[in-house]
Amino acid sequence: MVLTLQVGFGTIIGIVLLTLILIIILASAIRVVREYERAVIFRLGRVIGAKGPGLVLLVPIIDVPRIIDLRILTFDVPRQRIVTRDNVTVEVDAVVYMRVEDPMAAVLRVRDFQIATSLLAQTTLRDVIGQVELDDLLARRDELNKRIQIILDEATEPWGIKVTNVSIRDVVIPESMQRAMAKQAEAERERRSRVIMAEGELLAAQKMADAAAAYATNPYAMRLRELQTWAEIAREKNLIIVTEGGGSLGSLIGVTRGVSEQSGRK
Repeated sequence: MVLTLQVGFGTIIGIVLLTLILIIILASAIRVVREYERAVIFRLGRVIGAKGPGLVLLVPIIDVPRIIDLRILTFDVPRQRIVTRDNVTVEVDAVVYMRVEDPMAAVLRVRDFQIATSLLAQTTLRDVIGQVELDDLLARRDELNKRIQIILDEATEPWGIKVTNVSIRDVVIPESMQRAMAKQAEAERERRSRVIMAEGELLAAQKMADAAAAYATNPYAMRLRELQTWAEIAREKNLIIVTEGGGSLGSLIGVTRGVSEQSGRK
């Protein structure tokens, strides 16, 4: 009876252990892949394809999955000390946006696509910035971003990587160059102000020449303008101004009255 109980207890323990092992094996054979992921399956060291999303069944111990995220990944390009084409030393950093288009290529053709893309971005940034002048770096940043993005995209295409965007984040210029640029900007603003003043003087001179020609053809208009000027001076200074008399004043009054009557008839 004692022997029967011992055998029964040992059998129960064996069944429990076997059940646990089966549960562990079944759990390892079932893998849930999210919508934004793909599972690249290796069976005995050979790739059999990319699966997902959803429920993926694996052969325990034989199949080894590697999960690849398909969402956009971002990483910073460390600040690079670069000499531009016009021999100005600047420090530039950037941000790269990329995503995996081909999970199979990202696993089989490169060991770590994130590190490889980051190092390639650093080299490309130095090459592109070194070929442009400082003024182009500051004024044409969008074009440089597009140029770097195209170069990176072409280089990472065999790895199954798509570089969607590159953005130069900051450009640090030496302090001495900043002072020189400030002086240059000040001189440029001074030049523009002088040009605007000269254009204004030219326009005023042309208008005055036109007015002089009009006054030359009509002496009475010139006389009226003179009287108007005297009236403005007298009003501002509180003065009484006596002008010269003569027959011309009567003619002037007659012309003025005639012009007023014609305006009233109209």
